[in-house]
Amino acid sequence: MRVAVPLDKAYRLINHGPVTLVSAAAGTVRNVMAAAWAMPLDFDPPRIAVVVGAGEHTRHLIDASRELVVQVPPRALAAQTDGVGSCTGRDTDKWSKFGLSWTAGSLVQAPLVDGCVAWLECRLLDEPRMEAHYDLLVAEVVAAWAEDAVFAVDGRSVRLRDDVPPELRAIHHVAGGAYVADGEVFSVR
Repeated sequence: MRVAVPLDKAYRLINHGPVTLVSAAAGTVRNVMAAAWAMPLDFDPPRIAVVVGAGEHTRHLIDASRELVVQVPPRALAAQTDGVGSCTGRDTDKWSKFGLSWTAGSLVQAPLVDGCVAWLECRLLDEPRMEAHYDLLVAEVVAAWAEDAVFAVDGRSVRLRDDVPPELRAIHHVAGGAYVADGEVFSVR
């Protein structure tokens, strides 16, 4: 079940470096793409950074709407994640082609991809130099959600569970269609 995450703990949803899906919408046009380079940037206000190329269809939707959702797909969505990262939404309806469904965002018009294990609803911040030179988008997280079978959300605490089923583990892109799934979760304190 999807549960709300305190905004100052939203960074914990992507801090382990998973592949992400970035979705955006402008008017009635929606798209989704894979992005391997996403990371937390600040706690309060919560901010993230994600690389989205200037020529990408999703980037045009983000630029038009100033909103995006960064979400974490599990191993169960690995083939779809690879698929949406391997074609453009300019001439392909990725939602239909890869059998993806979505839910409306709570505070942004960008869609939340169903089946993911974490979602960060974001508003784009103005960082023209970073966008122009590095295709690096900086966004403020305005709502955060986690799948409670993967993340334990208990009041102010958010942690990755140690008993996550293999199909719900986050994936990490290596190269050329190769991925690694999260493994053992352990603590040293």
